[in-house]
Amino acid sequence: MLPSRARSSARYALAAVAALAASALLFTASPASASGARYVALGDSYSSGLGAGSYSGGSCYRSSHAYPKVWASANAPASFTFVACSGATTTDVINSQLAAVSSATSLISITIGGNDVGFASVMETCVLGSNSDCVSAVDNAENQARTALPGKLGTLFADIRRDAPSAHVVVLGYPEFYDLARSSGCIGLSTTKRNALDGGADVLDGVIKAETGKFGGFTYADVISAFAGHEICDSSPWLHSVDWTFLTDSYHPTAAGQASGYEPVLARVAG
Repeated sequence: MLPSRARSSARYALAAVAALAASALLFTASPASASGARYVALGDSYSSGLGAGSYSGGSCYRSSHAYPKVWASANAPASFTFVACSGATTTDVINSQLAAVSSATSLISITIGGNDVGFASVMETCVLGSNSDCVSAVDNAENQARTALPGKLGTLFADIRRDAPSAHVVVLGYPEFYDLARSSGCIGLSTTKRNALDGGADVLDGVIKAETGKFGGFTYADVISAFAGHEICDSSPWLHSVDWTFLTDSYHPTAAGQASGYEPVLARVAG
């Protein structure tokens, strides 16, 4: 029989081993599978799938080819609610989309912020106006992104966390539009305008990334590298150039951009 001090030491040792084993199990346990996710897709036209065709939802332009639908089809989550809507701002998401979120929601995806800084107006100015008009419009949008957008995103993200306290929230960014190294000979906008638009996208993404990082359980997902080699003027673009037959498609991802650009980025982050 062990002396009492030895027995006590042995008990402590066994307890420590048990605790370490339990910790290891917790650490190595896989997260809930995608098939068990309760998924809600929020956001603007880049999430609704404008530009990808096969629409429902009226003016929301929810495409059957949008990345949330593609991910849901591939992963068969326990539930899937698709409320992203073309033209949505942060306020629109709060007022019209957050009702789809609940304490049971475990996964949320969203693209948001472009319409808060006047994305559509900037694009119209750059397509129809002069170089200086375009640069001025982009500069104004960048100023709004740096000054007003952080507060709007902060309010939205706080509301999402309040309504879905346990959800993993994936905030996806926006792609650059042009491969500037390859587009100099491409018909369309001038190099000045292309530089301005790509720079504006970079500023917008930087602001969204910074605000996302302030919230636990939120992950920023960059899509710029996913679209590299598939920008406007590349040989197989995943973004619409100016589409005079359906102007709202302009500068939005095609079905290939949704399926091969956005969806793999969501899949890597969401599991």
